[in-house]
Amino acid sequence: MSAAEPVFAEPWEAHAFALAVKLSEAGLFTWAEWSRALADELAAAARRGEPDDGSRYYHHWLTALERVVGTKNIVAGSALLERKEEWAKAHRRTPHGHPVTLQRPEGQQATETRR
Repeated sequence: MSAAEPVFAEPWEAHAFALAVKLSEAGLFTWAEWSRALADELAAAARRGEPDDGSRYYHHWLTALERVVGTKNIVAGSALLERKEEWAKAHRRTPHGHPVTLQRPEGQQATETRR
């Protein structure tokens, strides 16, 4: 990688990376647990015959992160699915070239996470 190339292809990749780091630093899971989850996801992708060209690395990173937070009961499965649908809706309503953001109706609370 040259110095001119970005480390992350998309902003969401940087967010996923930072989230895994911060959750581990907060003691919600160990880095060893995280490494095993990511290795398991990468192995599963290889078994599915997905190309090993790095283009989907952060998709696998995110899938592993979702698995860890679900397994450790950091986020309820239903809350995770709800949030994924919120992002999908936000993506569909956002004009091309604009940042995708979640906009909640006034007074609506974010989905709570549990430890």
